[in-house]
Order: sequence, then structure tokens, then C-alpha cells
Amino acid sequence: MQQVVLATGNKGKVREFRQLLSNQPFEIIPQSEFDVSEVAETGLTFVENAIIKARHAAKITGLPAIADDSGIEVDALAGAPGIYSARYAGEDASDRDNLYKLIKDVENVERPNRTARFQCVLVFMRHADDPTPIVCQASWEGTLLSDPQGENGFGYDPIFWLEANECTSAELAPDIKDKLSHRGQALRKLVDELEATDFLNTLSSLQSHK
Repeated sequence: MQQVVLATGNKGKVREFRQLLSNQPFEIIPQSEFDVSEVAETGLTFVENAIIKARHAAKITGLPAIADDSGIEVDALAGAPGIYSARYAGEDASDRDNLYKLIKDVENVERPNRTARFQCVLVFMRHADDPTPIVCQASWEGTLLSDPQGENGFGYDPIFWLEANECTSAELAPDIKDKLSHRGQALRKLVDELEATDFLNTLSSLQSHK
């Protein structure tokens, strides 16, 4: 089966990608299994950073690559943390560090004004020099709590409140989260694009000529 490298070592993301792409005719392998180091995210947008990560993984492994760049945008903070979500509390910050920095930064914002959204941009590259990668984007709206709730998610999930579901995204069952989340939406768009184009046939052709 064709292998596709996933440009992340985040275990939560790996689980989500493998679950949502389980019916595709390729195997998702995280870049950590190839000893691919993290690349500097020097882009100024989610799209630029996703392309940087996908190209880096494809170049080192010689495999097609999928990368995402995701983050949370808080309206009361003028869209921050945005592309800096993973390092909001510093370059070596943990998920917990980032979470509690965000809680502190919105502590004086009234609850109705704590509107926020998760953003996800996915990039699929057949090879490192692919001139026409697939790019998919999706978002997920919510508001922010002051106290974390739930154990099922990661990152900012424990404070991302979903009014329609009356819970945080960290309290959703994994299959429900896959249907609703920004990453789930973007991955379904990616699957649609893969099935509507010749990408998969191109992958098969590339593999057969190696």
C-alpha cells in the first residue's frame, strides 16, 4: 500500500488523521517514524506554514505528504493566538502552558464576547516540488470558558465551548468530534478532492516508477 507521510508528531493529530482517512488506499505514517525533524514555521499564514511542513516532510522522506496548520483565533484578542497557537506561551511551551496563558489573557473579557474559532488548513503534496498541491480549509466556531472541562481532546479543546452541544470539544466522543471539528471538515474536503481528481492515480504511477 502507498505510504503518505503526515507532517506532525502530535499523537492527537495522528489519531484523528488515521481515523478520518482510514478508508483511503494509502497508509498514514507520522514523520516521527522517519526521524524527520520539525521545520521552522516561518510563514505568516496557516497556508504558508502547512506548505512549508508538507514540503519538508516530502523532501526528506521521498513520499507524498500531508500537513496541516491549525490554530485558534480569539476575536477579543484581534485573532490571536492564530498561527502562533502551538507556541503561544513560548517556543517550548506545553499544551497546558498555552491553554492557561489563553485563559489568563481573556479573564477580563465578558463571556458573550469570548467568541473564537479553530482554523485548519490542510495541504497534500505528491512530492516536494509539487506545483499544484491540494489545499483545503475549514473552521469551527465556539466560545471560551475560564475553567477547562473534559479529557478527550488536546490543545485548547478543554475550554472551547460548543453551545449547540452544551459541552467543550474535549467532552465530545471522538466520532462526534471527527464530524464537527475544523480538522474533520478539512479532511472530508481533502477526501472529496482526492476522489474528484487524478491525485490517487498519480500517486500509483509515481510508486510504480520507483
